[in-house]
Amino acid sequence: MLQSIWDDVKREFSYGNMVTRIIIINIIVFVIVNLTDLFLYIGNGGKPSPFYETFLHFFCMSSDWKFFLTHPWGLVTSMFLHEGFWHILWNMLFMYWFGRIVGDFIGNQRVLPIYLLGGIAGGIMYFLSANIMPYGQMGGFALGASGAVMAIVVAAGAIAPDYIMRLLFIGDVKLKYIVAVLVFLDLILIPKGGNTGGHFAHLGGAAFGWFFIFQLRNGNDWAAPVNNVMDTIGNFFKNLFSGNRGSRPKVVYRNPNRNRSRGNRGNQRGEASSDSNVNGKGHQERLDAILDKIKKSGYDSLTREEKEFLFNASKK
Repeated sequence: MLQSIWDDVKREFSYGNMVTRIIIINIIVFVIVNLTDLFLYIGNGGKPSPFYETFLHFFCMSSDWKFFLTHPWGLVTSMFLHEGFWHILWNMLFMYWFGRIVGDFIGNQRVLPIYLLGGIAGGIMYFLSANIMPYGQMGGFALGASGAVMAIVVAAGAIAPDYIMRLLFIGDVKLKYIVAVLVFLDLILIPKGGNTGGHFAHLGGAAFGWFFIFQLRNGNDWAAPVNNVMDTIGNFFKNLFSGNRGSRPKVVYRNPNRNRSRGNRGNQRGEASSDSNVNGKGHQERLDAILDKIKKSGYDSLTREEKEFLFNASKK
């Protein structure tokens, strides 16, 4: 059974979109953290182990500047770290609901950069607020994807404010009102105590989500440098584990009839180029028609073929 589950996870991670991959990573980390807590609890004779707190804080975002300077990775690792079931459940539900809207409208390749940069913005906001405002969080620790998810939520609202979502017990609601309520709740809950630092982190992520879309509309794609860095890291580990330490000489075969047939291939390329231009124009027209349909009737009104076309277009 476990092998079957693992095979399903690997398949979804390999062939799913970026929203699916982010959710899978968060769930895997959640399972590892809670199993570590269980094993340490049993190993300590049925008592909470002090090592578990040390282990957890190693990956958290700290408001103490000395701890942060020696554990800077916490700014990133904390946004994939959850302890409580309800904490990860709601974060991942919001990630799924709003993340697919972001991916459908501006491309699957921009989901992870918004998530990462939004989480970093939320972590910085938490750190600054905890050191400026004495709300009892000095030396505290933050964990969870809430800041990163709020960046996705607000980005979705900025992209398609009139997008219709169907809420349980309420019905159809425009996305802009859902986002406005979520941001407003974080604002009014700041003075209530309990999770003041968390609400500041949410607002930091939300501000970045809006800023990302604002910059994108002005022609500045902040996702590009993030994707370049991720590609570089991915290629490094791919080459490391595949054993490709460097480039190897390649054997090249040269066709002796190449010059003789160049003219014919040139004509074929010219015809193919003109055909691709026509197909490209039809592709864009169909994409625009689908996006207009989403704005008017919502994502659920699309046919299966239209959803598949939109998903494939988002990956280009």
